[in-house]
Amino acid sequence: MKVVIICGGSGTRLREETESKPKPMVEIGGRPIVWHIMKTFAHHGYKDFILCLGYKGEVIKDYFLSYQAMHSDLSVELDTGDVRLHDPADSLDWRVTLADTGLQTMTGARVKRVEKYVDGDTFMLTYADAVTDLNIGKLVDFHDSKNNIGTVTAISPASSYGELRVEGERVVGFREKPDTREALISGGYFVFDRAFFKYLSDDESCVLEREPLERLVEDGQLGVYTYTGYWQCMDTYREMQELNEQWNSGHPKWRVWE
Repeated sequence: MKVVIICGGSGTRLREETESKPKPMVEIGGRPIVWHIMKTFAHHGYKDFILCLGYKGEVIKDYFLSYQAMHSDLSVELDTGDVRLHDPADSLDWRVTLADTGLQTMTGARVKRVEKYVDGDTFMLTYADAVTDLNIGKLVDFHDSKNNIGTVTAISPASSYGELRVEGERVVGFREKPDTREALISGGYFVFDRAFFKYLSDDESCVLEREPLERLVEDGQLGVYTYTGYWQCMDTYREMQELNEQWNSGHPKWRVWE
C-alpha cells in the first residue's frame, strides 16, 4: 500500500527555518521531520512512499538521492568517480517516489497529480508536519472493516486545525481551521479507497480540506478513527523546539521503532 505525504507547502509560520529549506526538511534530533513520519509508517510495514513536492522540492530530492552517502563512511576514486560505501549505518528498505506537483499547487491537486503512482485499491495520506505513536496497522484494519471511501484519524487536543463533527463512526461535518474550537480535530492521517481520486481535481486551486472532503462527508463516505494517544504537529518554531527537547530527552513518544 502506498503512503502519500504532502510535502509542498512553504511553512510560513516556521520562516526561521523554511527560508532555506521546505518544512518537511526541518530537523528534529538531526533528522528531517518527514523522516520521522516515514519511520513510523515503516515500523508498521508500510515502506512505499510518494512525496508530493513543491516549495524547494529540490532539497528533498537531494536528501534522498544522497541518503546512503550522507549516513555512511565512503571512499571515492577521484579519477573515475566510483564510490564505495563502508557498512552503511542506516540502510533502509524503502521505496521513495519524489513527484514535483507544482510550486503554488494546493493540497487536493497535489494528491490528484500523483494518482498515476498509486497502483493499489487503497492508499494512505498524511502531511509532513505531525508525529504520532498511532498504530498505523490498526488504522488500516479499521478502514477495511467499514464501508467508507475514506477514514480520517480524529484526535482530541484543542486546536485551530480542521474541525470534525462526529456521530458514531462517521464524520458528519468537516471545516478547515474553524473559528471555534471543538473536542475532536483532524490528525491528518487518512486512509482512502482509490475512488477518492474522483473527488479531487488537477486544478491547482483544489484544496483537499475543503470541497473534496466536504463532498465526501455529504455522501456519508468519511469514517472516523478516534485516537487518544500521542500526536504533535510542528507548525511553529516553538513546537519545533518542543519536539527537539522531547527527542533530546531520550524518550520521544513517537519513536515507536525503538
